[in-house]
Amino acid sequence: MSGPTSGNEDADRVPSPCISVCELDAEGVLCTGCFRTLDEIAAWGTLDADAKRRVLAALPARKASRRMR
Repeated sequence: MSGPTSGNEDADRVPSPCISVCELDAEGVLCTGCFRTLDEIAAWGTLDADAKRRVLAALPARKASRRMR
């Protein structure tokens, strides 16, 4: 059994958008699986929950713009 938690730990967990399709687009800018930049992927483990949420919020627009090409 785990120890006591603040109750906010689960709320602060932001799952990675990685879908294990780790391949860069033709421009070498975005992962074609999760639509994050290499810098975002590399920093994911050290980002706080708010920063992760900002990255996640940007992904749908990136995905849509890639499909328009």
